[in-house]
Amino acid sequence: MITFESWNDAQAQIPDFPADSETKGALETLRWAYETYGEKLVYACSFGIEGIVLIDLIAQVKPDAEIVFLDTNYHFKETYETIDKVKARYPELNIRIQQPDLTIEEQATQFGPDLFKTNPNKCCEIRKIIPLQKALAPSTAWISGLRREQSESRANTNYINLDKRFEKIKVCPLIHWTWKEVWRYVTKHELDYNVLHDQGYPSIGCAPCTKPAFSMDDIRSGRWSGSGKTECGLHTEA
Repeated sequence: MITFESWNDAQAQIPDFPADSETKGALETLRWAYETYGEKLVYACSFGIEGIVLIDLIAQVKPDAEIVFLDTNYHFKETYETIDKVKARYPELNIRIQQPDLTIEEQATQFGPDLFKTNPNKCCEIRKIIPLQKALAPSTAWISGLRREQSESRANTNYINLDKRFEKIKVCPLIHWTWKEVWRYVTKHELDYNVLHDQGYPSIGCAPCTKPAFSMDDIRSGRWSGSGKTECGLHTEA
C-alpha cells in the first residue's frame, strides 16, 4: 500500500490510469483508491460542481463511502440546501459535517470580529485547515476534486499525490476534466447542484469571501477578491 511514509519506495505501484477513458481516468482512479485504502479513504467535499460529479462517481464504486464537509458556519444557504439534496439522492453515503473548535462568536472574542477580513489566512486555518486535519486523522488517503484547468497552482496535480500538509496520500480523479466536461456530465445525468453556479459563481466557498467570477478564464477569481489570496491552504504545502 502506498502511504505517506512509504511514498518514495512505493510510487512504482501507482497504476497508469487511462486519461482517455470515458471518465478520463476518474472511475479507474476511484476503483483503485477504494480497493487500496478501503475505509481509510475519505472524500473531503465542498459540494461545488466538481464535488457533485465526484459524488456520483464515488456512489458507483462505494455507495456507502465517507464524505466530509467542512462547515465553517459561513457557507451560503444554497450550499446547505445542496447537501440536503445530495443526501436524499444518495441515502447510503456517510456524509459527516465537521465543525471548527470555535464558534464564530468565540473566534470574534479571541481574534476580533470579521477575522476573514483582518486575517483571512488565520480564519481559514481555524475554520478549514485544522478541522480537515482532525477529519483526516484516522485516514491514510483522501479524495479531492482538483482539476489542472482550475488554476496555475493546480496545473501539475496528478491522480495520486503526496500531501505534505496533512501527511496523507491525496487522490485527485478529475485532473483531466475541463469545466465544460464537468457540466456536460452533470447535465447528462440530471444531477442536483448549487444554484449559485447559475448566478456567476463558478467556485463557491464561504459567503463573505466569495463573489461572482470576473472572468471565466479564471474561475477562481471570485474567491478572496482584492486580497491577493488565492487558496484557503488545504491544497498548499505546510
